[in-house]
Amino acid sequence: MRTVIVNAKIISPYRIFDGSVIVTDRKISSVTAAKEVDMLPEDRVIDAKGLYLSPGFVETLIHGGGNADVMDGSIEAVCTVCRTHMEYGITAIVPSTMCSTDEELFSTCHDIAEAAKIKDRMPEILGVHLEGPYISPNQGGAQDSKFIRKLEKSEYERIYQQCPNIKVWTIAPELPGALEMGSWLRETGIVGSIGHSDAGFEDVAAALDNGYTVVTHLFNGMSRLQRINSLYHMGVAESALYMDGLVVEVIADGKHVPPNLLKLIYKIKGPMSICLVTDAIRAAGIETKESIIGSLKSGQRVEIDDGIAYMPGRKSFGGSISTADRLIRTMYKQADVPLHDAVTMMTIVPSRIMKVDNRLGSITVGKDADILLFDDDIHMKLVMNKGAIFLDRLNTVVPLA
Repeated sequence: MRTVIVNAKIISPYRIFDGSVIVTDRKISSVTAAKEVDMLPEDRVIDAKGLYLSPGFVETLIHGGGNADVMDGSIEAVCTVCRTHMEYGITAIVPSTMCSTDEELFSTCHDIAEAAKIKDRMPEILGVHLEGPYISPNQGGAQDSKFIRKLEKSEYERIYQQCPNIKVWTIAPELPGALEMGSWLRETGIVGSIGHSDAGFEDVAAALDNGYTVVTHLFNGMSRLQRINSLYHMGVAESALYMDGLVVEVIADGKHVPPNLLKLIYKIKGPMSICLVTDAIRAAGIETKESIIGSLKSGQRVEIDDGIAYMPGRKSFGGSISTADRLIRTMYKQADVPLHDAVTMMTIVPSRIMKVDNRLGSITVGKDADILLFDDDIHMKLVMNKGAIFLDRLNTVVPLA
């Protein structure tokens, strides 16, 4: 049976146009701007009623949601996180770890690998993002400093042997051995990301030369412009804006990066070099005044206020409680970014980072039928994953008359 979605405003990376989409066998089989679509008697018809039709969102940095964290020590917790964020439009996801013991890290990678085998009402799990443990203690942020380590090749090779589903690894490139590791990451097929770092311009340039291609949550957990002996020195943040070869992750909740700074990032980097990420913790998707970042066993307590998580004493942010719709809404409504560009930053860009843009990230014939319908405030009305409907608030699935 085909699914025919009519009367939609289709979002492409370059424009928004009125049209219809046909899904056949879990794939997009037709995209047309025609007002009329040839239908079959058995077609399932969805009237979008002028809603926006978008590719499913792809998330490359996420820790928790729905009062669960991927490091809680169970497959069920991973599934809770994934399904919580799927309600907000994420149809492909890279669950992310934090600095921890080897035992906890290996267990988490195993749980994520097992959860990836579950296809029932789950976003596609693309792999694991390791955030640390090879980061700067000065830029740890919400990372627990007792688990930050010196970089040793034998150790990261052992970690990969235990966690072959690692797809992204955040490293501070100024650490001894980090450039060699960058080359190893590239050869291994893992995306090297610069983050939680005190690096200067030369360190970032060398990292780019040695295989690092992404910057983890720009302006958060990284060095910035500073004056040393009367001279100004660029940090990771400014270097990332300057270097065209780096894609920057941005937590676009309006708090981690305020709207005016979002405008600047967009003006400098453009939509194809910005990847929106939630960096969400377990408090995402629920109402609470306090929570835990990291696992229930060894995580740290955070307080929630005005849509943001803080470490005790508000010495730093404690991760994010954002969902994907909030990121798009902030870019669109507060940073004045065209909607198709905001969507590009959470669809085609992360798909390219993860090397799955041949089948994800755009409304294109032949790609997976990961499709969203939402209104102008980015409230999800329908979430489709591989042609199966996960969320339907429309109640407009009708038989052909």
